[in-house]
Amino acid sequence: MHVDIRGFSTVGNIDKKARNRLIRFLRKDKIGIRKSLLKLFLQAKSCNTVEVYDFLIKQGFDVNYRTVSSMVGQMHSRLGILRVYLANKEHNVYSLKEDYLDIVMMVLNTFSSWNSISLVVTNS
Repeated sequence: MHVDIRGFSTVGNIDKKARNRLIRFLRKDKIGIRKSLLKLFLQAKSCNTVEVYDFLIKQGFDVNYRTVSSMVGQMHSRLGILRVYLANKEHNVYSLKEDYLDIVMMVLNTFSSWNSISLVVTNS
């Protein structure tokens, strides 16, 4: 009997790649805004860029709307962890893809426990 395990290793590789992308994304986070943004998407079912902007302003971040829109767009296109849909003609609505919930929580928990920003991204 032959069992094809390629699908299993592929899922593991996708998880590792997503984890490594998130770690690299957070390594560039000098003021904690990216971590706050990820936490927002873990808590909220979905939100548009205006809601994200308002949330970050209330958190005390000095940002403009274009910066927020760019950051959320990067999370969607480069990280691939957000789903986007057009709820109305004015603003895109984003939500965290269910497949990435555990990975985002794991990376945030691990990242929060590290005392240093000097991380080593491995392929293991």
